[in-house]
Amino acid sequence: MTIATIAEQAGVSVPTVSKVLNGRADVAEATRAKIESLIQAHGYRRRATSTASSPMIDLVFNEIGGEWAVELIRGVEEVVRTEGVELVLSECGGARRPRQEWIESVLLRRPLGVIMVFSDLDADQRAQLEARRIPFVVVDPVGEVGDDVPSIGAANWSGGRMATLHLRKLGHRRIGVIGGPVETLCARMRVDGYTDALRSTGVEVDPALIRSTEFGVGTGRQEALALLKLPDRPTAIFAGSDLQALGVYQAARELGLEIPRDLSVVGYDDLPVAQWVSPTLTTVHQPLRQMAELATRLVLDLARGVTPAALRLDLAVELRLRQSTAEPPPG
Repeated sequence: MTIATIAEQAGVSVPTVSKVLNGRADVAEATRAKIESLIQAHGYRRRATSTASSPMIDLVFNEIGGEWAVELIRGVEEVVRTEGVELVLSECGGARRPRQEWIESVLLRRPLGVIMVFSDLDADQRAQLEARRIPFVVVDPVGEVGDDVPSIGAANWSGGRMATLHLRKLGHRRIGVIGGPVETLCARMRVDGYTDALRSTGVEVDPALIRSTEFGVGTGRQEALALLKLPDRPTAIFAGSDLQALGVYQAARELGLEIPRDLSVVGYDDLPVAQWVSPTLTTVHQPLRQMAELATRLVLDLARGVTPAALRLDLAVELRLRQSTAEPPPG
């Protein structure tokens, strides 16, 4: 299958097909859709072109902000610096999938590969990258990904379970959880680990103690206030992120509760801020930098035609015990 053949079947000129392949915006939407359909149907693959003059990787976040994103950026930079590769940062504006304008800019830049963080591509966007031989890797997938999608994640279920088991061993029975957005896989897995830990230790799961929201300080505070104002409030809260845990700290202060005397708190991620707050935060360490480094090496291997040993990797997590947890108050 050649560009000329695609042009003939689409009833357009060769330059028009070339514009679509290169991500140019000056092609009618209906024409673009027809050409993309033919590209996908015939499995057209553009010959690899040399990118030695300015090799780059696109790093795409659903939203750039906070230490969580910084840790991942540092992990990617650690690898690209030694490989002589440039890094381009993009943001989806809070959406889980990038806009078509982003795809068009990527096709123009021709990066060695793309790393998607907490975001994903739809089938059409994937096909457009694959047709141009631009590999992609997903870090912390938003939803279930197929076995053919390269991805780097972490043991979120185990993390949620170990955080909750720690609180159970201290004697807590009323344990609240503030999970992340329900549409995201990592958030669901952490809450599933929480519920499994409760059931396995003889505690009935109370739906009133389960909350879901965005991974932020403000949302964590809001949901913590709702939990702590319950008639039978929890004596401990497991937050699905360190940022949410900071929101729990705020809520506790507003209500005159002392951590950990009146309320134990466990976070998730182990961002640097976990050791700066007072009391220092007990949290699940997620190897963010290592996840980013592995994703970068994986996408570079794919760009070089190297077949990886595995396309899907889930890294281990561990509990970092600090000062924010203790036995529940008597009574």
